[in-house]
Amino acid sequence: MNVLERAQAPTPKFFKVLRSIGLIVAAVGGAIVTAPVALPVALVTIGGYLTVAGGVLSTISQITVDDKDKPEGSKEAPDE
Repeated sequence: MNVLERAQAPTPKFFKVLRSIGLIVAAVGGAIVTAPVALPVALVTIGGYLTVAGGVLSTISQITVDDKDKPEGSKEAPDE
């Protein structure tokens, strides 16, 4: 299953919730980084980390699929 098929496949409910949380974390981090007022360097650094962490969490949650719902034509190695 390639990345495009994984992104279009159904996502389990738990990972949908994680994806939403990741988007919120990334948005908060982005708002901190792009704030129009002068903020302490530590806060801006934390905002950058939040943006990256939220993006990674959302991406990983989006490409996680349930094995029961995989397409019929997918080619995978047999279980050992």
